Amino acid sequence: MEAFVNDLNGILWSTPVIYICLAVGLLFSILTRFLQVRHIKDMIMLMFQGKSSEAGVSSFQALSIALSGRVGTGNIAGTATAIAMGGPGAVFWMWAMAFIGAATAYVESTLAQIYKVKIDGQYRGGPAFYIEKGMGVKWFAVLFAITAVLALAILMPGIQSNSIALGMENAFKIPTWITGLVIIALLGLIIFGGVRRIANVAQLVVPFMALGYILVALIIMVMNIGEVGSVFALIFKSAFGAESMFGGLVGSAIAWGVKRGIYSNEAGQGTGPHAAAAAEVSHPAKQGLVQAFSVYVDTLLVCSATAFMILFTGMFNTVGPDGATMIVNHLPGVEAGPGYTQAAVETAFPGFGAGFVAISLFFFAFTTLMAYYYMSETNVAYLFKNSKWPMFILKFVILISAFYGAVKTAGLAWALGDVGLGLMVWLNVIAILILMKPAIIALKDYEKQKKQGLDPVFNSTKLGIKNADYWADGYQEEKEKVS
Repeated sequence: MEAFVNDLNGILWSTPVIYICLAVGLLFSILTRFLQVRHIKDMIMLMFQGKSSEAGVSSFQALSIALSGRVGTGNIAGTATAIAMGGPGAVFWMWAMAFIGAATAYVESTLAQIYKVKIDGQYRGGPAFYIEKGMGVKWFAVLFAITAVLALAILMPGIQSNSIALGMENAFKIPTWITGLVIIALLGLIIFGGVRRIANVAQLVVPFMALGYILVALIIMVMNIGEVGSVFALIFKSAFGAESMFGGLVGSAIAWGVKRGIYSNEAGQGTGPHAAAAAEVSHPAKQGLVQAFSVYVDTLLVCSATAFMILFTGMFNTVGPDGATMIVNHLPGVEAGPGYTQAAVETAFPGFGAGFVAISLFFFAFTTLMAYYYMSETNVAYLFKNSKWPMFILKFVILISAFYGAVKTAGLAWALGDVGLGLMVWLNVIAILILMKPAIIALKDYEKQKKQGLDPVFNSTKLGIKNADYWADGYQEEKEKVS
């Protein structure tokens, strides 16, 4: 089973695919004139604008749901794995992926807003919706929706619950099956409460967990302040093969940095658009910019916090180009993952590292499980419209997947997660490359109205965007009458 999954990953994550992901992000960056730099102020301001409604959530709640999915075990275990397999240089390529990935996140999230619909009184949107409405290819939309449910409800939850269970076992000697039961009990309480409960939990937990984690990383950096120059030099030199020890790992650094970067920040994966579509905003570009900023929060802040804790303390191992020889072996016998971060925190706070990382993993991974359910639910809503039974079955499927993941081997969990991620990336990247024009039009319209001193309002009919029924003339006129 594991051999088959690894072979499939070899196809889905072959070198050409990795470079395609980089190229797509760079293309969108050029076409949007590097909005990730030009509109940073707007990204931050827009986060706190827009209020929730009966049909949708606020911009900040949508950001929190998206960050729930983005900020997960990939920020701790994934970053450590990237360093183990690609060396310190992989961190640079994670940063590069975040920078150009912000433009990709804008495009896919804006498309989700443009083509969103109301189902059972709630906003729904995402790749399946914009593929059908924007491309007019129903079978492709159905294929993505089925793939997303398979990946998000069955293949990927295991990574999150497995990381929580192993962290708790290492830190507190709690058997993995007990942790698994606790996970599904808490998750069940939240997902049976609907989208609004998910949004409320996310907006409270996500900022708290991210800030606490970053604070500990900053303390460790201050305690090792003399290493700042050498650590940054190591990252940049290793990224381009200028560091003799890691010179043979340039290809691995790029591959693992990009792969773990995509896994962590999810730009291009097609997950972020689901939350973006749920936001109550007056213009699709507004939420597109907010979602672009979430990529920065995930990688430039949270992933960097993990990387700095590990590199500043030297608590990591790195495998050589042959996949067997150890170039760096500072932690003999420690498997790549949370153990690196635990050892790093232990050097600064003896007796605190294992527990801190276990609790951090719990919050990071648990909120990701919440986001996975919401995204899966959106695709089930697309496939079955207002039918209640598929939603009910979905809840039990994701709970079973989460429990199974808690008790199975970590290697298989990550391999299955990579398959799910790879399938979604392939389908979504094809779609957004074909559909990018409406997202570019929306950005230009947003910028034009901002220059005129207006609060941008979107009208799809005036802009010539077809099948964006929510934003068409009829809706705009009705909205004006109500206001």
